[in-house]
Amino acid sequence: MKLQLIAGSVLSLALAGCAEPPSEVRRNGFLEPSFSAGQGGAGNLYTMTNASSGNAVLIYRRAADGTLTPAGSVGTAGLGSGGGLGNQGGLVLSDNGRWLLAVNAGSNSISVFRVEGDGSLTRTSTVASGGTQPISVTIAGELVYALNAGGIENIVGFRLDHSGSLEMIANSTRPLSGAGVGPAQIEFGPDGRLLAVTEKGTNQITIYLVGQDGLASAPIVNSSNGATPFGFAFSPTGVLIVSEAFGGAPDASAASSYEVTAGGGLQLISGSVPTTETAACWFVVTNDGRFAYTSNTGSGSISGYSVRRGELALLNADGRTGITGPGTAPIDLALSRNGGYLYALNSGTQTISAFAVGADGSLTTLATVSGLPASVNGLAAR
Repeated sequence: MKLQLIAGSVLSLALAGCAEPPSEVRRNGFLEPSFSAGQGGAGNLYTMTNASSGNAVLIYRRAADGTLTPAGSVGTAGLGSGGGLGNQGGLVLSDNGRWLLAVNAGSNSISVFRVEGDGSLTRTSTVASGGTQPISVTIAGELVYALNAGGIENIVGFRLDHSGSLEMIANSTRPLSGAGVGPAQIEFGPDGRLLAVTEKGTNQITIYLVGQDGLASAPIVNSSNGATPFGFAFSPTGVLIVSEAFGGAPDASAASSYEVTAGGGLQLISGSVPTTETAACWFVVTNDGRFAYTSNTGSGSISGYSVRRGELALLNADGRTGITGPGTAPIDLALSRNGGYLYALNSGTQTISAFAVGADGSLTTLATVSGLPASVNGLAAR
């Protein structure tokens, strides 16, 4: 990565609609549909302004061909940070697509929105995050956990009721591996019974086991195979796939995959498979688990991987499955719920790049959306 670019991007802070549901699964008390892949049907895309004067979620209509049209905004009743958060998961949808959660890093709170049938949003609650500077949030059924990256870094649990009210779970605060670890993301595993947190500053991945009472265990600390673990995603079978920014070193980024053991340990499957690009940070996995994508913030590109039994292999020898362009500095990624479209939030140009996902994992460029605020953060699609 050009270090000058990193200094002005989100990574600098790091280093300092729906397809018909074929089945349903129960996760922590809520019955949620699963989604199948395929390019059909319209939906929505969401991002947030992260403005220090007042955070808001921006809404886009997604046409059946993947193109986006602005459809208004809704305030979070909280404040953004006004700048990069070095995070993944600042804006997330529930598995059933009924709830959207947003972090308010500037006012230490989490906001919940009910997603209406047409994709519009109704804010149902805004509550304190249980710490300072929340940067990432995750939901599994009625359980919600927030990752706080400021002050005494921690994770905190909440319960979401059917009206959209969020209530903190008593005695649910847990530490990270230590102080000043530079966390990037928190996410539940596929069955909602474990949490993972990446720590950029310590090169560690922390696992928490989640009990029937919703309480997380003490942190179970694992060393990352590669340096600067950042964004990650779980495959449907529970394989953990993590991007590795390698401190922003030029063309040095990679991705590793792991099996999570019953005790919260990590067993390496594929170790630091290179992207050949710079600063791989954000990560997504397709619904069928066959492909994974990471955004290369320093290279203006997206690297695609095939995933077979957890093993990773680059789709393109040069690591450039998709191109967002010079100076775009792609950060967050989001896949549409039908699996047909991939979107990249570009912090350098305040745009959103759209791609059609081919059956072989290839990416075809679609129209770009422009005019986003410079502080924009987070991306979620349905």
